[in-house]
Amino acid sequence: MLINDNSSVLAIGDSIPHFSLPATDGMTVDSKSVKDPVLAVVFTCNHCPYAQAYEKRLKDLMEKFEQTQFVLINSNDAAQYPEDSFDRMKLKKEEAGWPCEYCFDESQEVATSFGALCTPHCFVFDRERVLKYKGRIDDNWEHAAEVTEHNLHDAIQALEEGQEPANHEEHAIGCSIKWKEGVTV
Repeated sequence: MLINDNSSVLAIGDSIPHFSLPATDGMTVDSKSVKDPVLAVVFTCNHCPYAQAYEKRLKDLMEKFEQTQFVLINSNDAAQYPEDSFDRMKLKKEEAGWPCEYCFDESQEVATSFGALCTPHCFVFDRERVLKYKGRIDDNWEHAAEVTEHNLHDAIQALEEGQEPANHEEHAIGCSIKWKEGVTV
């Protein structure tokens, strides 16, 4: 199911919900231990065509911004979508060459606490871990060469330069998060 909306759970100016998740490299990522001035949390997955279209663009952003810690989180139900299993996540991280942590939110509690709706869905926090941007990566998931609004890039760049992002919110667009039966958002 295509989502073209944004989270109402976290508002701009809210503090980051705490999380501690296993990463594909065997580490545990804890939101309280991230030291970089900017934190970009991106909910993504392996199988979604929108998420796949953004793999290289995300890698390019990770390599460009040295003061930003990226954390990718997969919250999909791997029982329904085996391609999004933890073992497959390990392969995806290697294939994509992401120099960041790729975490599994098996319980889906982190996605729920953020109000993540789809893959990809971005949340960017400043040094005090206050939400400064949420939404899409850019305005053209299909054709990178035709992007005219670099929303995630611009928000991170502003925060690294000690500025407020010019735009705090854009609708995220992507495949809906694949919720487990009984999980409500």
